[in-house]
This record gives sequence, C-alpha cells and structure tokens, in this order.
Amino acid sequence: MREIFAGMPWWVKWVAMPVIALVVFGGVIASVVGFVIGLLFKVLVFVALVGGLMYVVRKFMASSSSRSDW
Repeated sequence: MREIFAGMPWWVKWVAMPVIALVVFGGVIASVVGFVIGLLFKVLVFVALVGGLMYVVRKFMASSSSRSDW
C-alpha cells in the first residue's frame, strides 16, 4: 500500500483521497453523526427532566413537612 502512494503527488494523498472518501462515505458519516447527536440530546433531556422532577419532589416534601409542623 505504501508503494502505491509513494509515487503519487502530495495533493493526491492529502486532498483527492479525503474528498473521494467524503463523497463515497459522506451519507454514512452524516447519519452516524446525526444519530450520536440525537442520542446525546435525548440523554440531556432525560437528565434535565429527572433533575427537575427530583427538585419538585424535594420542594414538595420540604413544604409539606413544614406545614405539618403547624
């Protein structure tokens, strides 16, 4: 493999090959990146909802216990 690229100019190795790879595998790369970003977004929404629920429950429990002190 090294012998094949040894005779090529620098622009073939560093410009043409990555461009061809992006054209061929661009859809696959975009779908994988989109899936990962979507999954991270869902995880962040889940964490925010669970944290908000815990905050509301703690506030409710604290206010109900202070009412029972009366």
